[in-house]
This record gives sequence, C-alpha cells and structure tokens, in this order.
Amino acid sequence: MNEKILIVDDQFGIRILLNEVLQKEGYQTFQAANGVQALEIADQHSPDLVLLDMKIPGMDGIEILKRMKEKNRDIRVIIMTAYGELDMIQEAKDLGALTHFAKPFDIDDIRKAVRQYIPA
Repeated sequence: MNEKILIVDDQFGIRILLNEVLQKEGYQTFQAANGVQALEIADQHSPDLVLLDMKIPGMDGIEILKRMKEKNRDIRVIIMTAYGELDMIQEAKDLGALTHFAKPFDIDDIRKAVRQYIPA
C-alpha cells in the first residue's frame, strides 16, 4: 500500500495521533502545521487524501481547500473542525470536501472514512 495522506492541523498532538494511526494502517503520511506547508506538500507529493483542519492561523481551511482544488480538482479532502460552524462546513462541502468530522473525533471513525475515500 503506497497511498499518501496529508494531515493538516496546527495542533501537534492531533497530527501525531493521526500520523501514528494511519502509518499503522499502512499509509504513507505527511504533516503540515499551516497552509503554506500544506500547499507545498500537496504540490510535491500529490496525496491521495488530505485530512484538513478548518481553523488554522494564517490561512484557514477554506482557503487551503480552495487553493488545493485549483491545482488538483480531484484531490480528496476530509475536513476536521472543533467548531460547530455549519456555514463553514457547508462551504467546504460545496468546494468539494468529502465529509467532515467534529473534534474531538473518534479515531475509528476517521480510520473508516480514510478506507472509504482512498481509491483501492
């Protein structure tokens, strides 16, 4: 399995947790703490799936999502948010996000979603 997942979150603990769990599942993972890093990694490594936090200082998740979709319309993105901001979730889905998870999330739910959305 060589599928690549990009984890974008400004919270170090969440990145580490997702990284460990997804590597154990056999995925190649990349981590970004901000939008600039996320876009650079997406350009260089063409991930199969992006787990994207919506609240990131500097460049928010909506802006990151827009820029990723401009470069690659087919990029698969799952959004994560600690906030119940329905308008932001809807905007992200309108831009092409596959689904969303509210923090704190159940890691098994993330694992299932990753399996569901990564092409076999």
